[in-house]
Amino acid sequence: MNQRTKPINRRRFLKLAAAGAASLALPHIAAIARQAKNKPNVLFIAIDDLNDWVGCLGGHPDVKTPNLDRLAQRGVLFTNAHCSAPACNPSRASLMTGILPSTSGVYLNPQPWRKSPALADAVTIPQHFMAHGYRAVGGGKIYHGAFPDPPSWQEYFPTQKKNKPDDPTPANRPLNGIPNTAHFDWGPVDATDEQMGDRQVAAWAASELRKKHDKPFFLGCGFFRPHLPWYVPQKYFRLYPPDKITLPNVNENDLDDVPPIGRKMAKPDGDHKKVTEHKQWRKAVQGYLASITFVDTCVGRVIDAFDKSDYANNTIIILWSDHGWHLGEKLHWRKFSLWEEATHNVLMMVAPGVTKAGGRCSRPVTMLDIYPTLIDLCNLAGKKEIEGKSLLPLLKNPQAKWDRPALTTHGRNNHSLRTERFRYIRYSDGTEELYDRNNDELEWNNLAGDPKYARTKKDLAKWLPKTNVPDIPRTTTKTKRSREKPERTKGSKKDN
Repeated sequence: MNQRTKPINRRRFLKLAAAGAASLALPHIAAIARQAKNKPNVLFIAIDDLNDWVGCLGGHPDVKTPNLDRLAQRGVLFTNAHCSAPACNPSRASLMTGILPSTSGVYLNPQPWRKSPALADAVTIPQHFMAHGYRAVGGGKIYHGAFPDPPSWQEYFPTQKKNKPDDPTPANRPLNGIPNTAHFDWGPVDATDEQMGDRQVAAWAASELRKKHDKPFFLGCGFFRPHLPWYVPQKYFRLYPPDKITLPNVNENDLDDVPPIGRKMAKPDGDHKKVTEHKQWRKAVQGYLASITFVDTCVGRVIDAFDKSDYANNTIIILWSDHGWHLGEKLHWRKFSLWEEATHNVLMMVAPGVTKAGGRCSRPVTMLDIYPTLIDLCNLAGKKEIEGKSLLPLLKNPQAKWDRPALTTHGRNNHSLRTERFRYIRYSDGTEELYDRNNDELEWNNLAGDPKYARTKKDLAKWLPKTNVPDIPRTTTKTKRSREKPERTKGSKKDN
């Protein structure tokens, strides 16, 4: 191959392109500004560790989420939305780049996502908006705390390196009395709402909405609760008296038909045993519900400020959570699994002129689909490398045809596929689970061994990733914000 036709890598290409365009920079910027002038703004709200225990999704009968419910009513609520990975870092890296974990090798929390060859030069959602003339600012938790991404933003609250404001912490920890529990703890903190980090993020976002903007904005607003530890002011705990709380419906024999890798993910002799032995189940559910209602009030403050702003009629709102959470189902706590409780998360969108109030969509979608949807809604240039599918047809018609399942990956070669009827799991050793959710909503009866469902499994397996790249190296640096330890998962040595 001669020098003229020899390909160059992406990093060198970007440098050459930037140098070649230097003389045209001012006209180019002016053209982008003209094109961006009439584009819609984007309010991009993220909530950490929020499962389907919100009123509009009906996941828990006791929960109080009036603000999330009123926002959902304004546009389309996706009732069957799922994460790309049931852990903060891989889920958020996938969402923000549009790249699957199986393509990037970012499967778990301790893997610095920019170290992935597939993501090193990936253009994130806010970067793509900046390239089209938007002002992109963020606050709170958008990326996993250990791996912020300053190039994604022009400004960040509190700082580009410290994305999460500090929270007050109670004395005499652990409050739940479980020895060696680390941040797996819950109880009221003696603090006002204004002292909480999430409330500070809400106040910052509200102040951004009150500003006069001379160009369209992409405003990222990330809330930390209901992430552990569940420390929120006492008034939120009072809303949920432990003796009146509804506990999850749990089958003590639930893991009997689950393959060994799935049982290892569940770790029934770990957190579940600790919670039940210390009689903390009701108080744990209380802490999670209290934290949900606290963050709901933070969302409410942002929406109130939005409604009073100059941008209420020309701004797209997307609210999402990064994954679900178990509170005893499958004898498991936390996320880190491939069952409904961990993969199912919150997704709602309001797009002026596109969505209609009260829309509900039961099609199986993923967080990977957010990037291409925003490209379509804002009429930005497409990006062929992103692997999601635009939800625009479903925003226009929530009952529109949708032919692909939602894919979730936890560790290399461990995948779950979710349709409107079935959940199919295949682990790295080839073992399987299959649940018919029409007849088994709690996923108690594994049908994978029933010959009657062989065709169903075969049809679903066509949607599994064809490539599962090796794990990228994990970080060796322990930080205060990366205490959350991922479940260790078994992966095969070769691709499917």
